[in-house]
Amino acid sequence: MELYQLKTFVAIAKEGSLTRAAERVFTSAPAVSAQLKALEDELGVKLFERTPKGMSPTEAGHSLLEEAERTLASASRMRSAADQLRGAAQGVVRFGTVVDPVALRLGDVLVKLAERHPQVTLQLKQGLSYETLSAVQRGELDCAYVLSDGEQIEGLELYRLGAVDLVVTLPLPVAQAHPDLSLDQLTALPWVGTPPSCILRVHLEKLFAGAGREYRQGRTADGESAIRSMVASGMGAGLMRLDQAEQGERNGELAIWKGWRSHTWLCWVAPAGGKRAVAVDAVRGAVLETWA
Repeated sequence: MELYQLKTFVAIAKEGSLTRAAERVFTSAPAVSAQLKALEDELGVKLFERTPKGMSPTEAGHSLLEEAERTLASASRMRSAADQLRGAAQGVVRFGTVVDPVALRLGDVLVKLAERHPQVTLQLKQGLSYETLSAVQRGELDCAYVLSDGEQIEGLELYRLGAVDLVVTLPLPVAQAHPDLSLDQLTALPWVGTPPSCILRVHLEKLFAGAGREYRQGRTADGESAIRSMVASGMGAGLMRLDQAEQGERNGELAIWKGWRSHTWLCWVAPAGGKRAVAVDAVRGAVLETWA
């Protein structure tokens, strides 16, 4: 008795058709029929009856189906145990990403993981960078994409993947009424900010410091999509990524102020040291190769 025969038995029972069962186990209908006959000959019982509606399990077939499923599940557990013994990557990796992400190339990362580590699954969770970073530090996420200025963060392994430009955006009526807006005039406008720990807030405070002013929190958005929407609605100026700002400008939603630009970094982070799961290292390898 071979495991592939048991898989065929279960597939026929689930599909009720030799043709559909063949598709399920990636073979031909004649091969499925031959495997079923060989299994019935070895067991000495008839497993299916042909009916107008398809293949229907006999009483013996019903009785043995549960045993076949248990045997296949046991074989799968044995393979998993063997994978663990040889250090193969497997399991679910909780992966944080920034909201409205820069081209994170997640599709390429997923393809590489599927090719090289098919037993690794990503569970994605989006959020602001500072929230995601805190979740990694607390152990609620295994790794993450974040925006960060730092070259290192205590307790975390950090890789810079690419620079991200930041610009000031204005409501269209403000930009049209003040085509030569100075830095002093800019910082006197109403602003849409972000929470204090957000990387955009850090750069906004630097902008105000350059004008000799202190940023005073007013309207607050919980992400770049909210900033873009609030700026477009005329609620104030806002800081956002260049790619998001350019898209908003192309759509006629807002205008980019040309007098200032800054940048931060898209980074991959994970807990440093300790006994980290092999699956997280597999994700790191896929991310770094994708961004190489």
